[in-house]
Amino acid sequence: MTEPNKHEQVDRLLAAYEKMLEHTRAGIERAQESAPRLRDWIDQASNHMIELGELTREEAQRIANYIERDIHDAAEHIKDTGEDLRSWWRFDLDLIEQRLLDAFSHVADQTSVQLQQWAAQARGITLYHSGEITGPGTLVCEQCGYKLHFTTTTQIPACPECAATIFKRAPRD
Repeated sequence: MTEPNKHEQVDRLLAAYEKMLEHTRAGIERAQESAPRLRDWIDQASNHMIELGELTREEAQRIANYIERDIHDAAEHIKDTGEDLRSWWRFDLDLIEQRLLDAFSHVADQTSVQLQQWAAQARGITLYHSGEITGPGTLVCEQCGYKLHFTTTTQIPACPECAATIFKRAPRD
């Protein structure tokens, strides 16, 4: 794949992450009391984007997994600390597009019923790998401790210090 095509592909996947997150947020709002599980909302958003021809099934599944990982991680942080998403993202909220903040906040708030169940799951799915897509926040290299700061949805690069490819969310300061 040529360099411009690779960048177009990444840009398309970044946009898909944000769009799928927005569809998930909208599904939560529609469902209210009789809401299906989080994965059902994500799958509905994923299927919608496949039907529209915006993503292949494989791309949609990857993006859905990224969103679920990020929401689980945010929910685990809220459960463990009692704090809001400001501390999970670990930087000034003015840097984040308001619609992304609203979508994450709404999804994280609505999932409080599932937090106990997610606690065990979150420990196994909160590793972040180079090449994956993530929302705003700070990731720390598992190998050297280098911090990567993201203000928008982005594709995770290899560590610029040691070229490692595995990260975790930055610990609470």
